[in-house]
Order: sequence, then C-alpha cells, then structure tokens
Amino acid sequence: MKFELETCSIWEQGPRPKQEDSIYPAHNNATTADRLFILCDGMGGHSSGEVASSTVCESFARSIHSTCPEAEGDFTDDDFKAALIAAYEELDKQDNGAAKKMGTTLTMLKFYKSGIAIAHIGDSRVYHIRPADTAEDTRIVFQTQDHSLVNDLLKIGELTPEEARNYPHKNIITRAMQPKMERRCKADLCRSADVQTGDYFMLCSDGILEQMEDTNIKYIFSNRTGDIQNKAELIKKLTANNRDNHSAWLVRVVNVINDEAAPTEDTQNQDTPTVSEKKNSSGGIFGYISKLFK
Repeated sequence: MKFELETCSIWEQGPRPKQEDSIYPAHNNATTADRLFILCDGMGGHSSGEVASSTVCESFARSIHSTCPEAEGDFTDDDFKAALIAAYEELDKQDNGAAKKMGTTLTMLKFYKSGIAIAHIGDSRVYHIRPADTAEDTRIVFQTQDHSLVNDLLKIGELTPEEARNYPHKNIITRAMQPKMERRCKADLCRSADVQTGDYFMLCSDGILEQMEDTNIKYIFSNRTGDIQNKAELIKKLTANNRDNHSAWLVRVVNVINDEAAPTEDTQNQDTPTVSEKKNSSGGIFGYISKLFK
C-alpha cells in the first residue's frame, strides 16, 4: 500500500508564556515524502515542559527513521517499542531534579506498507475522519481515548458528557512520559488498513479541543468547507480565544495505491498483551487493532 498525502500544520502559543507543544516535522516544514507525524504537549505547570516535548518528539522521530529508513516499508511492533524506549532514555538524560518533573504527552501517526499505525500517551488525540458532502454524513471513523481522569470517570458513569465539559479537574492526565519513572507509562498502539482516498487524519493537543465538539469536527472536515488550508483556518478561528497552546497536524489522503494484497494482521501469540479489537463503523478491511506497550 502506498499513499499520496497533503499536509498542513497548526502551531500556536496562545496566551501561555511558553510554547510547550512540539510537532514533527517542524511547523510548515513537511514534504510530500513524509509518512511520520508526531505531536507532543509538554505538561503545563511543570518545569521544562517544552524540553520534555521537544526531546520526545525529536528522539522518537530519529529512532523510527533509523530503524525504518524506507518511508512506506515495514513498521513493526518492535520498531515502535524501540522508539518509545529511546525517547524515554533521552528524557531521562534531561531530568533536572525538579520536584515537579517535566513531562509530555505523545501522539504518533505512521503510514506504512500495510496501512497506518496510531499511538498515544496522555490526552492529545488522533482522529481518523471520513468526509462526506454534509457534516451529518461525515464520520469520525476512529479517535484515540484520552488517558485522563475525566475520561475514566466518563467510562464508569460517574460523569455525563455534559458534566465532563466543565469538570474542574479535566486537565489531570493519568499517563504521561516523564524522566526517571519507576514504572514507565505504556502507550496505546492501534493499526488499520482501512484507509481510503479522501480520508483525513488530525493529530492535536488538548488546546485545540477547548471549544471544539464532534459536531464542529464533522463540519470542518466535510467536503463543503473546501481544501485542507481552509479547514486549518476554520480550526484557528475556533481556537482564537483558547487559554492553552494549540497545535495540530492535518493530513489528507490524496490517493491510496494498493500495489499488493496486505497480509491479515495476526494478534495472537504476541509478547505484548492484546487489549481489544476495535471495529470502526465502516466495517473496513481490518478495523482498528489496539495493543498496549510498555
């Protein structure tokens, strides 16, 4: 499977004194050859959040390019785990001894020969969106599930979606990458071969989502709102008065070339535990297969 992609990045500081979000490739620096996209959100209120996010973003990308030099070649579970370990080790070197350790979220989107791989730690998100002519028919095929207190409370029914929007502790996350942790947080890794021409992917920090609900996302990514640059401008308008840094990658799949039949993903007899097989609503080729990694 090969891809033609179009990309657009958003990287804005907002009213914060520092920009603690990091993205890869660098803002306005992606090329048509890029098949790896990363976004990290440094932990606000903690020392050197911008150091943590840039360290993880850069070391993670460096490791993947080293182990996977062919942009649309294989990308294995071991490749991902090696990159995650390398990022943690680089983060350990940056530990400054502060009582509140620096930290960062991680999101990754990787296009490879069998489809796409999505990974995350924390409350930055990745969306897979399938546009239609109207917002009502546009579908969010998949989105990552936040590692956050408010999302945990939603899952067990302690909060309603309406209550969650204004929950006073909604910024508390339950997983983050921090240096010299006794037990390193795991990442959720999902794979899918259900990628179609016209699909969009959005990686975004939680700052993007302050004023954005699913209805906004479906409208913005519907066909009626124009090209990828117009969609980015609509997002910027929604985030104009946000309180946080806000960053995003928008990736449009211009074309999918199925040059060979992709093998069925085998989730049995893995060294890492299988959590669940998440079928997307389109009933795609394989749906999303989700695992957890140390």
